[in-house]
Amino acid sequence: MEPPTGFCASLLSFVRFLPYFIGLLLLGNIKGILFCPLICIIIATGNTAIIVALWTVHAVWTYYCVLRTKQLGPLLKIVICLCVLPVLLVLCPIFGILGSIVGGAAYGFLSPIFATFEAVEEGKDDKLYHCFIDGTWSTVQKACMVVRDVKDVAFHSYFSVMDDLLHRGPPNAKYYEIRLLYIPGALIAAVIGIVVDVPIISFVALFKGPYMLFKGWHRLFHDLIGREGPFLETICVPLAGLAILLWPLAVGGAVLASMLASFFLGAYAGIIAYQESSFKFGLSYVVAALAIYDEYSNDILDMPEGTCFPRPQFHKEVDSSQRASNSISVSRPSSFRKAPSRTTSMKNNIAELKSFELLDALFKECCRVGEKMVSEGLITRKDLEEARSGEGNRVISIGLPAYCLVQGLLRSAKSNAMGIFIGDDTELTTTNRPREKFFDWFLNPLLIIKEQIKAENLSASEEDYLCKLVLLTGDAERLKKSIITPAPESEVKRAELEALARRLQGITKSMSRFPTFKRRFDDLVKSLCDDQKLGGPIMTRSKSAFARLVSFKSFKGTRNGSSHGLNVVRDIENS
Repeated sequence: MEPPTGFCASLLSFVRFLPYFIGLLLLGNIKGILFCPLICIIIATGNTAIIVALWTVHAVWTYYCVLRTKQLGPLLKIVICLCVLPVLLVLCPIFGILGSIVGGAAYGFLSPIFATFEAVEEGKDDKLYHCFIDGTWSTVQKACMVVRDVKDVAFHSYFSVMDDLLHRGPPNAKYYEIRLLYIPGALIAAVIGIVVDVPIISFVALFKGPYMLFKGWHRLFHDLIGREGPFLETICVPLAGLAILLWPLAVGGAVLASMLASFFLGAYAGIIAYQESSFKFGLSYVVAALAIYDEYSNDILDMPEGTCFPRPQFHKEVDSSQRASNSISVSRPSSFRKAPSRTTSMKNNIAELKSFELLDALFKECCRVGEKMVSEGLITRKDLEEARSGEGNRVISIGLPAYCLVQGLLRSAKSNAMGIFIGDDTELTTTNRPREKFFDWFLNPLLIIKEQIKAENLSASEEDYLCKLVLLTGDAERLKKSIITPAPESEVKRAELEALARRLQGITKSMSRFPTFKRRFDDLVKSLCDDQKLGGPIMTRSKSAFARLVSFKSFKGTRNGSSHGLNVVRDIENS
């Protein structure tokens, strides 16, 4: 759908579209009003029951893990147990229950509205039927999935994080401890930062508020008349129209958020003074924080670059690369220097992948690879039974997804791809990656590992050895009994491959803590169990090229190789 050109054509298109839009909006609101109470009850009741039922267990286990961990010093443990944990244990259930009620109501009302507009998108059949049906039962199903994800966070993710805190040793053989000598100076720097930064940042925010109000209105009304920008796609019209009506509230909320953020921005001077062990650097940050906020707000509002506030250095050692990255982060992004094209459909402009799409592609690949491993016996009936019973099996929960990741990294390195292959039909690049900030925690390390693999120029046997390490290092007993591919003769090469395997398993373990990962993992285990048909003989299949690669014949090697693989497992489990 392309926007019309010319004022008369744009106005005529807007007049024709208005009744069509109003009808869809009314239908969506009716469905939202009907399903909002039900969805709110499902999410609020389910999440509240989980939070209340597990609060005592979480409180006791959190205190136990904090007191027993070797990563924290005695004084820091006392401060956390007496000052931090009581506040968190009281506030987390309150915010969790209130968030479930508000979020459930909002989701129950808005989801049917969005589904109604999605039903009339181009390429869909029987649009009238889907206008009435979409967003009804599907919203109920997704509400139940939300409750299940909260349960996975409470049962799986929480205990996984606590186990790492309990069993991991201190980094670099030094535990974290509070330095009492620098606490008074840090507190004074924090108070000065609050006193100075809060009023000045609040004044700057109030001064720029009217500019934000009128500039936003000008852009939104221009897009409304021309059916451009956010008004181009039908599904975006409700939000875009609502933005015009509520834009003053959005501006007021932005100003209030800046005032609230100024408190934490000024108090951060205490952290700088403590980190740098210097009261002087804390005071320098108090001044630099004003320039940081001014430059950042100029970027957001597309105002001229620069600031009238000085920006002194508040770190002892800042190398050239870090200084360059800091200057880039506060300078005007390239997207602000040139206005985006407003004559192209948003679907063509925004082609990035979603986090859920990447998880689906990863588990689709895990299912395909896992079925072949089941047929070859690399994944045994015991593995599936342990995974299905909830006892935990690292070969399936960590090894199999990490194996698929390393296969994608190897294919990407061999083909000199810019991104990473996730499955056969999905390539993740820096241009189509999800825009969520936390996603960079996984993408950037994987891109680094891909470049390291490319620089290593691995042979076929070394690739096979790396894949076996990634897949089976979670099971020490199996590595002890199995005869894996002989390790490379070079100790340096062997250490590099073992480090890559540890990093890939660590990344996969971090990914496994997200709630949607657990739900998809359960579906994967169910699919593999159905494929193997538990209780019956293992079905053998003709060996494909992949099966020949990972068949038991490739596990034949020397006894020294097996003992070395066991040492690798022990290193990984202790890391």
